[in-house]
Amino acid sequence: MYGVLDSEGKDSAKEPRVPTAEVTYEVTGTGAADITYQARGKTGKSITVDAAALPWRKTVEVPLGTEPLVSITLGEKGGQLRCALGIRGKHVQSATAAGKFGRATCSGELAAEEAR
Repeated sequence: MYGVLDSEGKDSAKEPRVPTAEVTYEVTGTGAADITYQARGKTGKSITVDAAALPWRKTVEVPLGTEPLVSITLGEKGGQLRCALGIRGKHVQSATAAGKFGRATCSGELAAEEAR
């Protein structure tokens, strides 16, 4: 009975379940890329990948009512990058960054009423 009644050491304050949608971020091109993207969490948290190896692709669950976003930044040596964003398997947006410290952002919309 000890294991059944003992809640010590277990996460009793779990984050409430929030409806999400599958979002795919993709970055292709040449040069070193710093990538920041939004992932799962009650409000969606940003995650940064420094000097990501390309091509780079990540599929995550993003809370409905938030804006999925991927931001790319080229390094000092420049290059050319393309970011792309897909929601539930459908292409939503793409953008290109070029040159020294070039930047681009791809974002979309996940309306709260789109629950699965």
